[in-house]
Amino acid sequence: MEFSVTQENLARALNNVGRVASARAGLAVLGNVLIRTDGTRLLVAATNLEIASTHYIGAKVTAPGSITIPAKLVAEFVSSLPKGTVDISVKGTRMTIASGPYTSVINGVDAEEFPELPSIDEQSAIHYSLSVADFKQAVAQTSITASNDTTRPVLTGVYWHSDGDTLSLAATDGYRLSERQLVKTESSVAAIIPTSSLHEVVRTLSDSDDEIDVLFDETQVRFRVNDAEITSRLIDGNYPDYKQLIPTTAETKVVIKTADLLRTTKIAALFARSSGGSITLSANADTQKLAIHSIASELGENTSEVDVEVTVSGQVTLNSRYLIEALGVIDAEQVSFSFNGKLSPVIIRSTAQNSNYFHIIMPLKS
Repeated sequence: MEFSVTQENLARALNNVGRVASARAGLAVLGNVLIRTDGTRLLVAATNLEIASTHYIGAKVTAPGSITIPAKLVAEFVSSLPKGTVDISVKGTRMTIASGPYTSVINGVDAEEFPELPSIDEQSAIHYSLSVADFKQAVAQTSITASNDTTRPVLTGVYWHSDGDTLSLAATDGYRLSERQLVKTESSVAAIIPTSSLHEVVRTLSDSDDEIDVLFDETQVRFRVNDAEITSRLIDGNYPDYKQLIPTTAETKVVIKTADLLRTTKIAALFARSSGGSITLSANADTQKLAIHSIASELGENTSEVDVEVTVSGQVTLNSRYLIEALGVIDAEQVSFSFNGKLSPVIIRSTAQNSNYFHIIMPLKS
């Protein structure tokens, strides 16, 4: 095999796919990247058997072929080279990389030992084309409420499903819940995508990307942006009926500037570290103010007041970190949070008419 590529393109491809490479006992080849010529292009790929990442780049191919080489070593070496043309040749399982005065020989493994890359029948797959900006925001808004508890695998992913005529994303860890409506759809889908796979897709995206294609089959999902693809296994199982957790009524409703609530919550959180992040929010309908109180048993206590719109006075105790994370992913000047007494879930959403996201936090027992 012999070909030439630009340092910038090769470095970007190796860095993108290399994050997926992960050697396992008995399968050391998974710590390698696959490099294979494909006409006038070069395929760079890696897999850990749960997720596969591929990237095509243009190349001047003199002699076709394929090889796998250690992912971390080749990525770091190519990233260190100066910009310009990189000439690569392979004899047996030894790859020679040359760029100007720099030459390196890396020992690889025969490509025959690399696992077969996953395939999807694109004719029968359910297909969505999404705005990259909407995709990134939706992943950020829902993945924060996914669980880390591997004993309940279905909760460690984000649930992509058709809800009426809308494609919605949802996630819950039992303490909080989020749902984001994404696009209108005529297709029917119900798939749980591992949160780690979604984060890998986001890391692969660049600022110049406008659109991302998402394809589902029965067991896999594929994300495609330009010449890069990430294919992930879906989590097997049925997602719980989270709709029954959504409050249908709210006695106390508070409307507040997002920046004001975020600032006062962060201040209160400083005094809540020794109490598991516990802060108490007290809404007063007579004064139209919200007081946020926290206590650090040894250090002192804090109370902050903010001007708000309140329907009925009420009080609730929340985990400050959960509230800060929720506010951090809501892109709105004002938010509302509503609840029914101290022990009812708190639902947070933008006050904008076209709001397509809500976030629920279960209260703490005060």
